[in-house]
Amino acid sequence: MTRSELKPTVALVDWTHLVEDFLDNTGVTLEQFREEMLGSWLFGYIDALQLAGVRPVFFSVSARVESTLRFRHEPTGATVCILPAPKAYRVTRRLVANPYAIRLDSAIGDASGAQRIALGALKHLAPYLSTPLVQLARELRAQGCRAILCQDYEHARFDECVVVGRALRLPVFATFQGGDWQLSRLEPLLRPLALRYCAGLIIATKAEAERVRASYRVPARKIRRLFNPVDLEGWAPTDRGESRKELGIPLEAGVAAWHGRLDYEVKGLDLLLDAWEGVCRERAGRELRLLLVGTGQHAEILRRRIAALPDANVIWKDEFVHDRALLRRCLAAADVYVFPSRHEGFPVAPVEAMACGLPVVASSAPGIADILDEDEESGGILVPPEDAPALGRAIGSLLDDERRRLALGKRARRRVEAAFSPEAIGRELRAFLFG
Repeated sequence: MTRSELKPTVALVDWTHLVEDFLDNTGVTLEQFREEMLGSWLFGYIDALQLAGVRPVFFSVSARVESTLRFRHEPTGATVCILPAPKAYRVTRRLVANPYAIRLDSAIGDASGAQRIALGALKHLAPYLSTPLVQLARELRAQGCRAILCQDYEHARFDECVVVGRALRLPVFATFQGGDWQLSRLEPLLRPLALRYCAGLIIATKAEAERVRASYRVPARKIRRLFNPVDLEGWAPTDRGESRKELGIPLEAGVAAWHGRLDYEVKGLDLLLDAWEGVCRERAGRELRLLLVGTGQHAEILRRRIAALPDANVIWKDEFVHDRALLRRCLAAADVYVFPSRHEGFPVAPVEAMACGLPVVASSAPGIADILDEDEESGGILVPPEDAPALGRAIGSLLDDERRRLALGKRARRRVEAAFSPEAIGRELRAFLFG
């Protein structure tokens, strides 16, 4: 009996052109990814699928391997396949400074004339050059995959997976993890066809589901609204005193926390620091701490902004923390969790905090509003996006009211238990993918 006969196998396909684009930006090596990394939509899906009796195989692409690299992801036991980037994409990457840029000037620098035209064309081709189609097809067969599930549908790799899926007679699905922008002028031409021929889309947020139906005329039967699963055992309330002692935070301090990938403007960290200044100004003399956990391409911007604050009460762990136990201890030190993003798909970070019993103050951006769909009854407070004063008032109101804060924290945990359990979502994923 073959491996694919024992369990149905699904390919989970990363959207990024190269896996190192993500890993390098967060300071994680491939070895750390293999041996330690958890969190994010990916590992939530892996856990949920495994609980439902499905074998997940994660696929990504790298310019640092010359042949397919296969290994076992140690924390989950899932198979990982890193495919070699095509030569055409490697050449393109040397010529186009930033193929992820939306604006042409950001992608190709100050080139002009014929060079600008040529590099502009390469910039639009780059997303479609990054996938090694033949190697992908071979590995899908070798791994016994019966379905393909792409990270996001608004990316070129999804279009190409639909082509590969039709060639291999495999159904192709995609999730929505926040990718609602296009990088290439080819996408508006190819995306409607890919969405027409795909098997289905997994979209958690109501607004995004409505956008896809309106923009692409995707029938409702092809859309399944499912939240990202969160490990309830891995994210649970722990001892606050021990956590604060470890982090050097006074036991009596009022603490707000944030964690995630450091994208300064998208994640609204400028808004958070503006709001925090107001919180501290109105509570002069009180012990307060803002705990930030995460790093990324905008680390230097954040460093300068923190240095300019009038109060030295921001604790920043400038690293991508992939140790779930350590991250849980960081969250345990907080009284309130803050999530001020301007844009999200369906964020995992606030759900992790809610699972730890923290009340959440968040912007009402799409995706976040779906998590806290009943506002305080769901365990949090929603404020308008871009409104730092409102964010600060909500943070302060919870830091000032322990009874309300604890009540919201209990509701937050109940919300996660009811809507985000891997067992329940795994069953629904299996049914959607395999019928």
